[in-house]
Amino acid sequence: MSSKPASTSESLLDELQTTLAHGTVARRVETLRRVTDLFISGAVDFSDEQIALFDDVFQCLTDHIETAAKALLANRLAPIDTAPPLTVRALAFDDLIEVAAPVLSRSERLDDDTLIETARNKSQAHLMAISIRRVLSRAVTDVLVLRGNDEVIQSTVNNPGAEFSERGFNRLVNRAEGDDDLATCLGMRPTIPRHVYLKLIARASATARARLEAANPQQAGDIPTAVQEATRLARSAPSAITQETAIAHALVKSLYEDGRLDEHQVAAFAEAGKFDEANAAIAALANVSVSTAENMMVESRAEGVMILAKVSGMSWPTVQAIINLRDDLSGTDRSDLAACKATYERLRSSTAQQVLRFHRMQQTAAVSAA
Repeated sequence: MSSKPASTSESLLDELQTTLAHGTVARRVETLRRVTDLFISGAVDFSDEQIALFDDVFQCLTDHIETAAKALLANRLAPIDTAPPLTVRALAFDDLIEVAAPVLSRSERLDDDTLIETARNKSQAHLMAISIRRVLSRAVTDVLVLRGNDEVIQSTVNNPGAEFSERGFNRLVNRAEGDDDLATCLGMRPTIPRHVYLKLIARASATARARLEAANPQQAGDIPTAVQEATRLARSAPSAITQETAIAHALVKSLYEDGRLDEHQVAAFAEAGKFDEANAAIAALANVSVSTAENMMVESRAEGVMILAKVSGMSWPTVQAIINLRDDLSGTDRSDLAACKATYERLRSSTAQQVLRFHRMQQTAAVSAA
């Protein structure tokens, strides 16, 4: 298979043929150990064709062997980047966690599709093993967040190599309600979107808010801001704005100043799933602050969106795109679009202006009280 002495390969081949033909379980285990030794000693040099041959051999030998031997094989193959892929996949799908855990937690041979399939169909112990991998993509964490128990969720959020989609972040906010430890860990994630952070703090207990304030003294001003947002008395919290949010706001400001910001651009932002851009654009067109629009956008119901849209003179298709954006990001039940459309068509511009003035008044009062 490589530059190993011919006698070694030939004797092992003879042993393999004999073992597969009529070897005992003990004989299979010993042959498996020798094949594994041979693979590990030359793993860096083997070609894809040679690795595929090892794949076939491993899968033949692992039929009808004891769990301890499979678990040992998994532990030995897990750290090897060139490990036989089909063998690693079979080990990952094993129902016994002592066999699956080593590769699920460490093997770089497992792609996202395999991890997702495992996370969707296997036990919480399998999900826990996946949750501690060095890197976790958004697609994988979406499944962990959806199916995982409290321990899996906590482990995933604590993993610095885990990435989360906006839907995943919003589901985590819902899971964190009443769980101070999870709320604290989630609030300390550096990539949590600003509007999700505000929602998290608004729902968090006093204990969780105190922990976040102590852990992030530079963002201490965001805590009372988010609490006020929960009662619709929020004010702007510039220090909570991420670089991505700042870039989005700058883009919208440029479009507005150049006279290129209109309803069609808002719809494009919403359909592309760009919350920060859509929010800033609606704020500009409705002539309100970004924080005021943000507070109205993240309300549990869609009335705030419709008020802003009516003031801006937007058509229903654009309003629908914005509502869909909110629903996609929140991960909660979809809005009743037929009911929303009926409400929007009944809503008068004068009424929307009055409600918006009330929001502005609350915003001013909150800033003065801070």
